Amino acid sequence: MIHPLRFVILFLATTGPAAAGPACTTAPADAWLPQEAMRRRIEQQGYRIGVLQTTPGGCYEIYGRDKDGRRVEIYFDPVSGDVVKANRR
Repeated sequence: MIHPLRFVILFLATTGPAAAGPACTTAPADAWLPQEAMRRRIEQQGYRIGVLQTTPGGCYEIYGRDKDGRRVEIYFDPVSGDVVKANRR
């Protein structure tokens, strides 16, 4: 049997970030900017990308660093390339 605290930690670890992400678009995938084009665009803005992925909310999401070296998590609209939500640490 799993200890209740371990269950809560496991639950939050597997559902927290995905549930917290914004909804970016409902456009079909063929309307999205290609992932490599989006990567170049983000890097041209001065970000160093550690991870670039798609989310269940229809976003491109990065984990990386900004031009000042601060850690960032940013959600981008995959059609326009605009920032939808940004967290800097």
